[in-house]
Amino acid sequence: MRLHLQFSAFMLVGVAAMVVHYGLLIGLVQLAHVAPVPATLVGYVGGGLVSYALNRAHVFETERNHADALWRFVGVAGVGFLLTWGFMHLFVDRFGAPYIPAQIVTTGIVMFWSFVGHKFWTFGEKAGR
Repeated sequence: MRLHLQFSAFMLVGVAAMVVHYGLLIGLVQLAHVAPVPATLVGYVGGGLVSYALNRAHVFETERNHADALWRFVGVAGVGFLLTWGFMHLFVDRFGAPYIPAQIVTTGIVMFWSFVGHKFWTFGEKAGR
């Protein structure tokens, strides 16, 4: 798949994952009175599950089996999780930014990390091929 089409498909999958992520974030903050930083991390995990399933099926052509791709996905997502925590902590807890705009900026940053990590490592071709 051409890079611009692949990135566009990745962004569409990201919208679906974002709906889950933001739905959990907002629901936990507004309804359950959970602090924004832990709530966004719960949302990140929920969105991550959607992201793996849809990216594997529709964005990245891969010969990797689930066992090989899934642990790599978790690694890339784990770095994204730490980036999410770090930027949300910085923006919300340190700078006092409202949590939704902070999450929007954080999402953009983590999106680029995730695309590169998944394209070249999670779903990239196996060495020696």
